[in-house]
Amino acid sequence: MSTAKDIFSYRQHWAHRFGTASFLPTSRAEMDALGWDSCDVIVVTGDAYIDHPSFGMAIIGRLLEAQGFRVGIIAQPDWQTAEPFKILGKPNLFFGVTGGNMDSMVNRYTSDRRLRHNDSYTPNDEGGKRPDRAAIVYSQRCREAYKDVPIVLGGIEASLRRIAHYDYWSDKVRRSVLVDAKADILLYGNAERAIVEVAHRAAAGEAPRAMQDIRGTAFLRDAVPEGWSVVDAAAAVEDGEALNPRRDEPEHTVVRLPSYEQVAADPVLYAQASRVLHQEANPGNARAMVQRHGDKELWLNPPPIPLSTPEMDGVFGLPYARAPHPSYGDARIPAWEMIRFSINIMRGCFGGCSFCSITEHEGRVIQSRSQDSILREIEEIRDKTKGFTGHISDLGGPTANMYRLACKDDAIQRTCRRPSCVYPDICKNLGTDHSHLIELYRKARAVKGVKKISIASGLRYDLAVKSPEYVKELVKHHVGGYLKIAPEHTEAGPLSKMMKPGIGAYDSFKRMFEQAAKEAGKKLYLIPYFIAAHPGTRDEDMMNLALWLKRNGFKADQVQTFLPSPMSVSAAMYHTGRNTLRPIRRVGGETVEAAKGLKQRRLHKAFLRYHDPENWPVLRDALKAMGRTDLIGPGPQHLVPAWQPAGTGKGACARKGGGTPFFTQQAGAGRRRMPQKAR
Repeated sequence: MSTAKDIFSYRQHWAHRFGTASFLPTSRAEMDALGWDSCDVIVVTGDAYIDHPSFGMAIIGRLLEAQGFRVGIIAQPDWQTAEPFKILGKPNLFFGVTGGNMDSMVNRYTSDRRLRHNDSYTPNDEGGKRPDRAAIVYSQRCREAYKDVPIVLGGIEASLRRIAHYDYWSDKVRRSVLVDAKADILLYGNAERAIVEVAHRAAAGEAPRAMQDIRGTAFLRDAVPEGWSVVDAAAAVEDGEALNPRRDEPEHTVVRLPSYEQVAADPVLYAQASRVLHQEANPGNARAMVQRHGDKELWLNPPPIPLSTPEMDGVFGLPYARAPHPSYGDARIPAWEMIRFSINIMRGCFGGCSFCSITEHEGRVIQSRSQDSILREIEEIRDKTKGFTGHISDLGGPTANMYRLACKDDAIQRTCRRPSCVYPDICKNLGTDHSHLIELYRKARAVKGVKKISIASGLRYDLAVKSPEYVKELVKHHVGGYLKIAPEHTEAGPLSKMMKPGIGAYDSFKRMFEQAAKEAGKKLYLIPYFIAAHPGTRDEDMMNLALWLKRNGFKADQVQTFLPSPMSVSAAMYHTGRNTLRPIRRVGGETVEAAKGLKQRRLHKAFLRYHDPENWPVLRDALKAMGRTDLIGPGPQHLVPAWQPAGTGKGACARKGGGTPFFTQQAGAGRRRMPQKAR
């Protein structure tokens, strides 16, 4: 991996003399108390301000504070006018704008495009405190407030909308958010390196709009500069050529993605743009990309260099208050309640699941903290976090068991272009040694005052089976009652589009898990999660999944219907009907069916809740249409009963005088319930 300047090696800005704030100021009164006449940077965010390293605005704010800059926070402002964006005055350097820890559209609407009435990142779980497409709206208001102040976009909403992208909620392809927000520069991915460089260069008088050599950034320019060799991704669709880098390729090579206008009009070219974007994701070999938007060129520099372990330790060791801002009083903020006693031990994910946006944002290279850093945070929670009773609720990250896992050879990692290190099989070059994680668990349990440590992050079970010792350690000490894992489906068709292992991998882990539980003298359960209506899923696939659930005794209280999140591989499949995991050609190539109509999407969801009488009418109709009436009846081999209980099933013909008895006892595990998985 290329080297990069240490983010803590810059000379501090002169304002470091003001020292450290207990909380970054959110009002002029707080600025006055700190002795500030102005802010150098003002961060505008769609989340409530929680000064904790699980929240992006806190990381960026504290990191810039450590560089010597005065940083203010405007959290969840009223966006109807520009006045709330003036409360801290005019920033000396720039506004930093983020929609928050979630894309604002994912946060606001369900997979059926219904309005949510709650928001976990808002005091008292109140919905409606951020606008739709928050990054765009906030940028517009910042520009209205102070039209000459540069705007730096960041956060996951900006990151996942950095190029022309399919937007599920409007059902159309939208321009890069940088264009619509009229911002000066966009930082994508984990932006610590980029934001530190942007801030110091801005302080030296350089305009962010002119900063065109920083990795992990996107910006607009009039034309491709002289001296650059251009590889045309659109042309490759027509002649079927691959776009892998050639050894004789010039150093200054840029890949031209099909323009916004092209991808908006042509699904095949959209599929190609998506495929190329995901191929150019390895910081070790990614090339710059350019995409025409009208009369401007949207330029994307290669991804940022991952943080080293000392840098990760530095970021997580900044002087966070580890609490919501005092202005919220006793208001309950669900997102804070969920993570207040948990610890993030690493970043990134090399799983590459098609439906997930973690890889597109955090990257495939695992960035791990040191054990000492993690243990110090446990002690901080013990000593500083109100309400701590000795229970650490999670030691994890995007995936629970990828801590310090990496490619065995740096040279191979720099040249690799695989979308996943574990699909279709675990790469032979991937280190799967869990000993560092086992050692961490043991040291964490030994910290004075710690009574229990749970592992709540999702487990990559195909990796876990490579370390029986890890499974035993996990089961014996860190699982209480049940463990959540995510096979996502049982059928090969949808699994191949998700880039998930076959259900046989789940069976292998289940045997190992149950044996470890038996040896530990514990009664434990696995709780599997599944997705309905993912691209590549037929009605028959959902039927077979429902039969698997019934055979194994699972009843899902809440289920997840596929939501095409911006820039994900699955969203590209959903929109284009093409399998972007394979080469895209105008003629030929693999097509993918997707459940788009509300009726079919609800049917797929109903199969996951086969046990709910409200779903029986639609399931009976579907089974009859599929020629599977053999699955309708009162026996244990049937999926749904033939008769409807009185008062259930909208539009169903319930029998007069009450419903008939029907089989309810599930085989094996009885009536276990599956909680909802947050994706």
